[in-house]
Amino acid sequence: MCGITGFIGEKNRETAVRKVGLMLKKLEHRGPDDEGLEVWGNAVLGHRRLSIFDLSSAGHQPMMSPDKKIGLVFNGAIFNFRNLRSELEQKGYVFISQTDTEVLIHGYSEWGFDKLIEKCRGMFAIGLWDDELKKFFLVRDRLGVKPLIYSFEAGKLAFASTVRTLKNAGFGGDLDENGVAEFLEFGFITDEFSIYQNIKKLPPATILEWSNGEIKLREYWQPPTAFNEKITFNEAVEETERLFLQAVERRLDADVPVGSLLSGGVDSGLVCWAINRLGGDITAYTVGTPGDAWDETSAAVATAKKIGIRHQILEMSADAPPNINELTQAYAEPFACASALGMLSVSKIVKKNATVLLTGDGGDDVFLGYPEHKHFWLSQKTANSTPDFAKNLWKNLRSSVPKVGALKRATTFLDFVSGGLAAVGQVRDGLPVYQKNGLLGDRLKDTQISHRQMNWSSDSANNLLKEFLDYDRKTRFVGEYLPKVDGGTMFHGLEARSPFLDTDLWEFAASLPFSIRLRNGTLKAVLREIARRRISEAVATGKKQGFGIPVQRWILGHWRKSIEEVFHDSLLEKEGWINSAATLKLLEKSVKENFAPRQLWFLYVLESWLRFEKERQFCEVSQGK
Repeated sequence: MCGITGFIGEKNRETAVRKVGLMLKKLEHRGPDDEGLEVWGNAVLGHRRLSIFDLSSAGHQPMMSPDKKIGLVFNGAIFNFRNLRSELEQKGYVFISQTDTEVLIHGYSEWGFDKLIEKCRGMFAIGLWDDELKKFFLVRDRLGVKPLIYSFEAGKLAFASTVRTLKNAGFGGDLDENGVAEFLEFGFITDEFSIYQNIKKLPPATILEWSNGEIKLREYWQPPTAFNEKITFNEAVEETERLFLQAVERRLDADVPVGSLLSGGVDSGLVCWAINRLGGDITAYTVGTPGDAWDETSAAVATAKKIGIRHQILEMSADAPPNINELTQAYAEPFACASALGMLSVSKIVKKNATVLLTGDGGDDVFLGYPEHKHFWLSQKTANSTPDFAKNLWKNLRSSVPKVGALKRATTFLDFVSGGLAAVGQVRDGLPVYQKNGLLGDRLKDTQISHRQMNWSSDSANNLLKEFLDYDRKTRFVGEYLPKVDGGTMFHGLEARSPFLDTDLWEFAASLPFSIRLRNGTLKAVLREIARRRISEAVATGKKQGFGIPVQRWILGHWRKSIEEVFHDSLLEKEGWINSAATLKLLEKSVKENFAPRQLWFLYVLESWLRFEKERQFCEVSQGK
C-alpha cells in the first residue's frame, strides 16, 4: 500500500516538480516508510511507500527500468507476482529486488501495458511513463479496491491517490453541485463525480492513456453476465472453497506482520479458518465493546477456539463517541458511512501489532448476503409471473394506498415488481427528506440526481436483482464499502486485503445462478454451507451483525451541543448549500421525538468536512505553500 502521484504534460519543469512535491506531502500517511520523485522531459512521478514486499531500498519508487526509459509508481499488491516473475526470468529478465513493482516494470517491457494488466491478479493503482514513446498509462484494478483520481485540463494530466491530494496542488475547481447532491443523497459520492469540479475518479477496470496532450479511456474487464445453469449446489460449494483457499494463500504473502479481523460472522470466520488450514502463523483480532448490544466478543472467542487460531481481543468503549475530526482527516471527500469511525478505531489499534490485515469484505456483495438481495430476487420472480397490464394498473392505483405499516411494505414490494430499478432508487430516503424539511439552500434547490430520474420499466422489474447488482457495484460498493476500508486502514499505515475480492473467486461467484447463491431463500447459502462443513453450525446460521456505530444516538446526546454550535454559524449556509435555521429546527424536533434522521448526520459530516478544508487551505496559504 502506498500513495502515488504525478503530473504529465507540463513543460515548465519547476512548476511540475513543485506541484508533485505538494501532492506528496498529502500522501505521507499512505506511505510513511519512504518518498521518491523522478523527472523526465514533461513527466514527473511521485511516490510514498508503505513497505510490504522487500523492505530494503531496492523497493524504492518511482521504480525505473535499467535504461531509465520506463518509470512506474504503484499502489497495491500483485498477488501472483512470483509466478509472473518466474515467467519473466525464463525469458532472460534479471531482477534486483523481491518486489511486485519490479515485475510490473519488466512485464511492461515484455508484454505491453494491456497484456500486463490482463495477467495481473491483485488490487492496484498504477501510473507508468514510457519516455521513448512519450506515453503515460494509468490503470485501476478490476473491482476498484484501490483509489485513483485524476484531473485533465489543457492537455495536462495530474493524478493522485486521493481527491484532497490533487486539490492541495491547485487542481480542480469549486465544490461540484452534483457531488454535494450525491453526498446528501447517499452519505458518500459515487465514482461518477467528486466533491470538486474537474477532479475525476478513474473507473474500476479502466486504463487511461495519455499521448500528445490527449487522453483515451478503455475498459479492460467486466464481471461475467451469463450464469452457469448446469452447476450443482455441491459443485459450487467445492469450487468456491478451492478458489477461496487460493485467494487467502495469495494474501498471506508479505514481508511484514500479517493479522486478520475476526467477528462472529461467516465471512471473517471463513478467512480465519482458511488461514489456519493453510498453516498461517498469524493472530486474529476481535474488537470488543463490552456491554454493547453489538458486541461480538463471545461469538468470536468461540469461533477462534473451534478453528484453533491465535486470538486477541482489542477492547474499545462503545459509549465514548469517536472524534469526528479524524473522519474528516482520513477521508478526502465528505464521507458519512458510520462504520468508518469503527474502521478507523480498529485500524489504529491493530497497527500496533500488524502491517497487513485480512478482512472479510466483499463476501456479502457477490455471494448475496444482504437482505435486499433476497427481497429483489423474490420481487423479480413475482414480476416475471405478473402480466404487464397488472403492473400498469398498480402504477395507477398506488397513490391511493396509505403508506403506513404493512401497507407501506406491500406498496414498496409492488413498486419493485412494477418499476424495477427505478422504484428501488425512488424508495430511498434521500434528497426528498431535505426538500420536505426545507434544508436546502439556493445552490441545491433545483438539483436533481440521475439515480432518481430513471424510468419505471417492466423489463427492469423482470431482471431486478441482476440490474441491482450491476448498479450497486458501480455505486455503493465502489463509492462506500471499498473507500471505507481503504481510507480507514491507510490513515494508520495499514494494508487491508480481502480474499473475497479476488478476481478468480469473484468471477466464479458472479457466474452462479441466484437459485444457488440464495438456495432455499438463504442469504449467501454457498458460504454458509462451507462454514457449516468447516467451522460449526453456530457460525453458519448466525445472523449478520457488523460493527455498529450509533451516530444517530450520539447526535441527540454527545454531539448535540457541537451540532447546534456549528449550524448557528454554518459555512454551508454562507456558501448557499443549506438552510441552517431549518436544520436546527429539525434537530429540535428530533430531540423531542427521540429520533434523529440520518440526514442530520450527513449534514454534520459535510459541515465538519468543509470547515476542515477551509482551515487547511487557509493555513497553507498563510504559510506560503
